[in-house]
Amino acid sequence: MIVILKNSPNKAQLETLISWLQEKGVIVHSITGANQTILGLVGDTAKLDIDLIAALDIVDDVKRVQEPYKNANRKFHPEDTIVKVGNTQIGGGTLSLMAGPCSVESEEQIIEVAKAVKASGATMLRGGAFKPRTSPYAFQGMGADGLELLKLARQETGLPIVSELMDISQIPLFEDVDVIQVGARNMQNFNLLRELGTLRKPVMIKRGLCATYEEWLMSAEYVMAGGNDQVILCERGIRTFETYTRNTLDLAAIPVLKTLTHLPIVIDPSHATGKSALVDPLSCGAVATGADGLIIEVHNNPACALCDGPQSLKPDVFDKLAKKLFSLHGLMKQVED
Repeated sequence: MIVILKNSPNKAQLETLISWLQEKGVIVHSITGANQTILGLVGDTAKLDIDLIAALDIVDDVKRVQEPYKNANRKFHPEDTIVKVGNTQIGGGTLSLMAGPCSVESEEQIIEVAKAVKASGATMLRGGAFKPRTSPYAFQGMGADGLELLKLARQETGLPIVSELMDISQIPLFEDVDVIQVGARNMQNFNLLRELGTLRKPVMIKRGLCATYEEWLMSAEYVMAGGNDQVILCERGIRTFETYTRNTLDLAAIPVLKTLTHLPIVIDPSHATGKSALVDPLSCGAVATGADGLIIEVHNNPACALCDGPQSLKPDVFDKLAKKLFSLHGLMKQVED
């Protein structure tokens, strides 16, 4: 349920209303926007008398929210959420580029790539330390040592780091990671999501291979229900009958989610296609469709990469793409304005 208040509500009346609602066993989230204040009510709201609340002097309107996701719902939070990461942000009209190798392989590799992507305009460094692989015989990542190398690269470049966490037991290792990534396979690992809800750190949730929009948003809801509202959604392709590409990138997710939720949306064109030649056009499509950012795999020597070399861009190719994307983003903002 949401309670829309009249402009400049009486402070004493507002505090009384919130206290009364809390006494009814309802969690109250107060959202103050540029033009209005909204109270988002989470819990068993069936016992609340809508007519009684609507009759209060400070209340403009009361609506029940039918969707099962509440905190992630745009009805609860009309204005876009901006996720602050170090000295940069995701959302709020900016274009965020997260770039780096699928897997951290060595100190020399990660620092070289980090310097290259920063010079091209990347705002964050992505790199896998723990790698979920389909085959138990494939490279599983450097683990904790990989995280330490990412921190060295951050020290060298100033770029915030983004890396995937696979298990609750790894949370202490990620204390100094700027953005925790939840992979597609863990999107519905609800115990993990609950624990991440207790943190006050940005969490980026990748869409599961067969997940609907609502299921994806419910995963975000698990994190937000724990008190962590710094959530980013990442579309990385879904599984369809098509086998030419690794997955099928769902660009329709951008305008759909912009309607359903206030959370920022990032696109991963690398995992979506598995082919480096397709990263450029799909990245442009994502920017044109309104994505808040992209997460792109960049490797200094893709042919020798220990993981996902065929979908990785060389630094010079990424540099040309980044210039194109920033130009396109600027053009789109001009058209919108």
